[in-house]
Amino acid sequence: MPFRAIEDPVKLRRVLEATLLLEADLELPVLLRHLIEEARQMAGARYGALGVLNDEGTALSEFITVGLDPDEERRIGARPTGRGVLGLLITHPHPLRLRDMGSHPDSYGFPPHHPPMTSFLGVPIKVRDEVYGNLYLTDKIGWSEFTQDDEALVVALALAAGIAIQNARLHQRVQEVAVYEDRDRVARDLHDTVIQRLFAVTLSLQSMAGAATAAGIADRLQAAVSDLDATIRQVRSTIYELGSAGLDQGVRNTVLSLIHDLNPVLGFEVRVSFDGPVDSAISDELAEHLSATIREAVTNIGRHAQATEASVVVRVRDGLCQLEVTDNGHGLLPTETTGGGLGLVNLRRRAEKLHGEFLVESREEGGTLLTWRVPITQ
Repeated sequence: MPFRAIEDPVKLRRVLEATLLLEADLELPVLLRHLIEEARQMAGARYGALGVLNDEGTALSEFITVGLDPDEERRIGARPTGRGVLGLLITHPHPLRLRDMGSHPDSYGFPPHHPPMTSFLGVPIKVRDEVYGNLYLTDKIGWSEFTQDDEALVVALALAAGIAIQNARLHQRVQEVAVYEDRDRVARDLHDTVIQRLFAVTLSLQSMAGAATAAGIADRLQAAVSDLDATIRQVRSTIYELGSAGLDQGVRNTVLSLIHDLNPVLGFEVRVSFDGPVDSAISDELAEHLSATIREAVTNIGRHAQATEASVVVRVRDGLCQLEVTDNGHGLLPTETTGGGLGLVNLRRRAEKLHGEFLVESREEGGTLLTWRVPITQ
């Protein structure tokens, strides 16, 4: 459809002024609302609206109105998502002028408390061939329908709205890329500085522990070494999370998401750490067994252990996938370590099915240690 020229010099100047607002430092909703208001005034419409399409281009994700007072908007309630005549513009993005929108075959009607509307003008908001939404006007004041000149004005303003939406989305993508790059930088800094220093401290403490003779000193040093090892594993996990931000794939993200869902069952946050090439070494099939085991083990803690702390460690080493789940609860009775309570039978059978082993024992410091170990290659 050829673009119709705007012959009225006053209206042409107003369109140009509205377009120049694209260079102003305005928030997108403010700019879009101004463009709707300009279209409404220049075309003599009682009401105006702008709908922004979702990422799939199948429905309206945002809907901005002009002409309704706050009480009317509150009484109407839910905003349109793209049915009826509004939906017709989504499936067929071409200008549409109607004398009476209610008589159109695709008319869906109005919700309760919605003011009556008759004449309609809608144009797609697009840049080149990409459609971002639609600009709507209803109820031409003093006339039964909108004119071709009105359409030309609104098409020009819709183009400005499309450029504004496109710029906003491109700016958002640039910001996301910058965030990811910054996360990668932080991850590299953590690996190059923090972990190396932790390793150095660990080695120093280990040498001190071997030479210590005073009562209790060696035990305390060894405990410090163990704490540092755990810290190193946690920092590695943090590095991975920073480096893989925005990605929904991988065993690590699956486990972290699972634990996030299970935290309310326990009433506290479970500590999670990883050691070794977890994502690259664990197959999808083994990952399913691992997730099921973690779910069963952590759920058991929430139901029976009366614990206030728990941790999950997933380790890949020497061809094995090893899961360790610990808590500080009341521990197990001697019969429970080999019996069938607390869902232990299911965990043991799952390990044996995968040619692995399952162990559960009470810890000296209190609580329980569950170890589930299976070969990576089945």
